[in-house]
Amino acid sequence: MKISEVAKQTGLNAKTIRYYERIGLVDRPPRLENGYREYADQHLRQLWFLRHARQFGFSIDECRELLSLWANPNRRSAEVHSLVSDKVRDIEQHIRELREMKKVLTELLVKCPGDDSSECVIIDELAQNKD
Repeated sequence: MKISEVAKQTGLNAKTIRYYERIGLVDRPPRLENGYREYADQHLRQLWFLRHARQFGFSIDECRELLSLWANPNRRSAEVHSLVSDKVRDIEQHIRELREMKKVLTELLVKCPGDDSSECVIIDELAQNKD
């Protein structure tokens, strides 16, 4: 199967697939005499796995670890559980940060007259050096 068909089936674009191959995240498919890559079911499964893992916010390194665990029949589910627990904690922290950003921006919106004047509390706040 050619990369265009793999892209269509996995929902990943060809550039992403080639990138995953280049960094060694997925197995490189063999090339035909004409130079085209020939993908097999194994490649599709790896790419589906990656697409799903990336949709859940796993980094490339985390995906590498998950793929390694997936391929290891002697894996311990505790390892997978730990990795996913860490991801859930990261997501919870990100949600807290987003809520705080929303709160600050909402407060700024209330202070901004939103009229034709050049005075803008939002611009003034963004321009402040808070480091």
